Amino acid sequence: MSEPSDPGEPPPGLQPTTAEWGLWQAFRNGSMYDLASGEPELDDPNGDHVWGPERTLRARVIAMLLLHGPPPLMGRVASLHLTGAYITGCLELSGGVVEPYFEITGCRFEEEVRMTDTRINTGRFVDCYVPRLEAARLTAEGDLHLPRCSVPEGIKLTDATIGSDLLLNESTVGSGRRIRAITADGITISQELQASLLVTDGQVSLRGATIGSSLHMFGTVLRNPRGRFALYAPQMTVEQVASFADADRGSAPQIYGATPPTGTRYDFSTHGGTRWRTKHFECTGGMVLDDGRFGSSLVIDNARLDMQRDQELSLRRLTTPELTFTPQLPERGLVVLSGATVEKLMDRTSSWPRDERLWMAGFTYQHAIPKEGHFNVRERLQWVTSATAEYAPEPYEQLAAMYRNSGEDTNARVVLLAKQRRRRETLPLLGKLWGYLQDWTVAYGYRPGQAAVWMGVLWLTGTLLFDANRPPALKGDEAPQWNAALYTLDLLLPVITFGQDTAWNPVGRYQWVAAVMILLGWILATTVATGATRLLRRQ
Repeated sequence: MSEPSDPGEPPPGLQPTTAEWGLWQAFRNGSMYDLASGEPELDDPNGDHVWGPERTLRARVIAMLLLHGPPPLMGRVASLHLTGAYITGCLELSGGVVEPYFEITGCRFEEEVRMTDTRINTGRFVDCYVPRLEAARLTAEGDLHLPRCSVPEGIKLTDATIGSDLLLNESTVGSGRRIRAITADGITISQELQASLLVTDGQVSLRGATIGSSLHMFGTVLRNPRGRFALYAPQMTVEQVASFADADRGSAPQIYGATPPTGTRYDFSTHGGTRWRTKHFECTGGMVLDDGRFGSSLVIDNARLDMQRDQELSLRRLTTPELTFTPQLPERGLVVLSGATVEKLMDRTSSWPRDERLWMAGFTYQHAIPKEGHFNVRERLQWVTSATAEYAPEPYEQLAAMYRNSGEDTNARVVLLAKQRRRRETLPLLGKLWGYLQDWTVAYGYRPGQAAVWMGVLWLTGTLLFDANRPPALKGDEAPQWNAALYTLDLLLPVITFGQDTAWNPVGRYQWVAAVMILLGWILATTVATGATRLLRRQ
């Protein structure tokens, strides 16, 4: 009977090459296996240089090591650390359990990597060329890292579960013949999704994603020229901050993540090393964050949004304590905030469309603070007007409530007056005439001083007129002593009486003057009472 083979040796049928035999031994030792030439041009995974047999490994050998690898050497931990290899065939790990840690750096894959329904601890593909990654329902107990990778046929992570971080910094992902470059619907990430300086060609779909910490897209470029949406992420939940902003000196700590230990390497300086460069977040196509929940804040800062007329930046029904909205003004497309709920809105005047491309029916916010420059009440009213092609009271009432909550009652009254004037344009002719009269006289009750001025003018005019033309008494000797000032007050005030109006009987044209004063008094009193009711209700 033959002796059993050494459990640390490759199976007889594998027939490993010299390069594969070296990888096998490095795996048992837990050490780095480096097949790179040391020349950056020759070691570029995306380059055209041919990597010969001395750098070639079969995907079957790597799969065997990861799924059914040999035991480690005494005192070592078996793991796969591979650099600079050309991996032929399809790396098929679907449905398997990968216990060893693996990090594959600077490698070129001939075919796609399949990890559907696979369970791993921590896996890292760094600076690799991978035609496509199929990893639906992948479960990673630790991290899944894909920084600086080129994946021309796309990444699929539908319903995957990542126990720590998902890292996509500086990667380039295409969609091939598909619509989507990254499909990660329903993904659950316990900590961060770092996708800064990512470049995609095709839709990025994060529908229903759950991120336990933060989402970072600093300097990311999302392009989908063939579809409607470049980022499609409705019903996404981010427990802390979601950032779509510049990659600059301020965002460097988030881009230089703690994992991998050296972080990603983006040069923020020019050749002189003294000036920091900035890369903008760019989105070519629509961007949908409907029904999203952001536990700390949503930041869309200095972003460049290139949309067609039928595309939109959609923030419908999202909820967040703080929304920073300071992108560069999109030339086309809609900005939709309908039904969104925000405690603090930080914005700037130049970021909002002014030509009926802003929709915000049902948008509620407690505070609105300009992040740059000044945003006075007149500009806020233009902001509301541009969002309401047809009259709607809610945006005006929301803006007025915000000013009242901030103690700016004067601005609140300006907004409510503008609301009444806008509403007047929707009324029939009689309603418009009545509205103009209320506006000219007492400004719909929002300017009490204006009513007092009109009342004073009428009182003085009537006093002078009737003092010079005293009407005859109704009952002769029973009439009280004549007082032109009190008589005019009796005419103007519809409820209070001093006994003068019932004792004297104007005749001729003065009878018409008295009737006009009674009518004007009713108009002023009714409008002032309406304004007082609004004031009491607000208080």
